Amino acid sequence: MKEYWTSLASLLGVLAFCQSLLQVIFPPELRFACLKVSNRVFNLFSSYCYFDITEIDGVNTNELYNAVQLYLSSSVSTNGSRLSLTRALNSSAITFGLSNNDCIIDTFNGVSVVWEHVVTQRQAQTFSWRPLPEEKRGFTLRIRKRDKSLILDSYLDYVMEKANEIRRKYQDRLLYTNSRGGSLDSRGHPWESVPFKHPSTFDTLAMDPVKKREIMEDLKDFANGQSFYQKTGRAWKRGYLLYGPPGTGKSSMIAAMANYLSYDIYDLELTEVHNNSELRKLLMKTSSKSIIVIEDIDCSINLTNRKKNNNNNTSPRNYYDPEMRCGSVPGPGEDGGNSITLSGLLNFTDGLWSCCGSERIFVFTTNHIEKLDSALLRCGRMDMHIFMSYCSYPALMILMKNYLGYDESDLDADVLKQLAEVVDKAEMTPADISEVLIKNRRCNPKAVSELLEALKTRANRNLLQNGILREKNSEDIMEDEEQEKRALESPPNEGSEFEEPCKKQEEEDEEKMK
Repeated sequence: MKEYWTSLASLLGVLAFCQSLLQVIFPPELRFACLKVSNRVFNLFSSYCYFDITEIDGVNTNELYNAVQLYLSSSVSTNGSRLSLTRALNSSAITFGLSNNDCIIDTFNGVSVVWEHVVTQRQAQTFSWRPLPEEKRGFTLRIRKRDKSLILDSYLDYVMEKANEIRRKYQDRLLYTNSRGGSLDSRGHPWESVPFKHPSTFDTLAMDPVKKREIMEDLKDFANGQSFYQKTGRAWKRGYLLYGPPGTGKSSMIAAMANYLSYDIYDLELTEVHNNSELRKLLMKTSSKSIIVIEDIDCSINLTNRKKNNNNNTSPRNYYDPEMRCGSVPGPGEDGGNSITLSGLLNFTDGLWSCCGSERIFVFTTNHIEKLDSALLRCGRMDMHIFMSYCSYPALMILMKNYLGYDESDLDADVLKQLAEVVDKAEMTPADISEVLIKNRRCNPKAVSELLEALKTRANRNLLQNGILREKNSEDIMEDEEQEKRALESPPNEGSEFEEPCKKQEEEDEEKMK
């Protein structure tokens, strides 16, 4: 046993001597050069090439690294054997990822690629204003050399696009509003945001199904129309005007649009915007894939009285007057110093500044479309006009399904007939009907009977009001006809009010002549 340990020690001594001899004969610089040459020779005869995507690019975060991480999360959950779980900020779902130094195979257009998640310890850092993570993370992409052009030209763009889709799918949508008085937040942004949790969808929206389907198809064509808008030379944007009585679901429609397309919402409060320049800056700070909303635009600021001003002013107006070209400009005391003009708002929706982003939707709402200037309503600004009407029979059935869980088959045929006959005459908004159903939701039969009674009461009241109005109009017409008839039948007065001044003028002229 002693001889064994003695021989082992001798062998180790020989190896140490050989290692020292090699270090003397082959210094580190020579060994590094040999390793570099061998790698080049290996790469020359190898059919693969490698690309490293690091997490930190200098001092900035590499967006491609984040995109690859999100993209691989969609396939790792089913193909990977060892996974890491993450949940991003403002995200409502847990995503999967590759564990440290794990690999996964992906396929694109029949070409296989290998992704490896490489994690190593970072060397000791010197002083830095921005300390780096202790671990150095990155992805290594291995592909065949013959597929290099396909991967670099198409695959990485495909990865970025898929990552954006996953981010929109799992990330909570945000509701933005412009800061009070044009102030900036702590990050220097003019918009303040909160998570958008509105549950409205097109399935629950009380609206005629045919019109609803038409809106959904239009929204889908817009979201998938990037190549179409580029081919036709149009800015990738679209405008929707929602108009109708209060309580008909205009705000719910906006929420349903945002949930359907997974877009953020920018609720623009015009009364907090001082001038056209500030309006443009707000537009520049909005993101793509968003809905920019101006609610009750006829009540926001004084933009709609251009025709009234022209009728009230009898003096001739010059075309170069700013009010003639830009709409009415409020005075110093009006609208709290707000000086937004109609021209500024038109350029905001359809001018050169409106195309500084892409895939954006403008939505205006109003209760009185007749008050809006026609320049706001034309195609190119408000492309689709959507009338939010009183509750119709199909919309009523949707509300019954939402609040009571009733389909048409669950209701008596006589009740359905009465509802169909009275709902259009009642002219009740979805908000009014929803309130009746909410108050009686604990007892479905009572809710149906209360709703039917409310519809009948409103229909009778409308019928009575319409009858009184028609009677009043007929009386006014008869009175006007009688006055006109008396005026035609009565003989003219001998001394009219126009003849007396003439006689006095003639007498004065005769005295002057004498």
